[in-house]
Amino acid sequence: MVDKRNDQVGVVMGHAGPYIQLRPLKGGREWDVPPTELRRPTQAEELSAKVAVANGRWGR
Repeated sequence: MVDKRNDQVGVVMGHAGPYIQLRPLKGGREWDVPPTELRRPTQAEELSAKVAVANGRWGR
């Protein structure tokens, strides 16, 4: 999903109270996003995210 406030792509990890928790694609600290501030990634964003994750696995 994408946080509309900053256009950052993240993986949905769960929810806490009224917020959805996203984690950066390459790992790191989760952040809370109000559900109204989430959107689905575009095809380009989704492809870019998948490439970033794959590159992380191969150490690039």
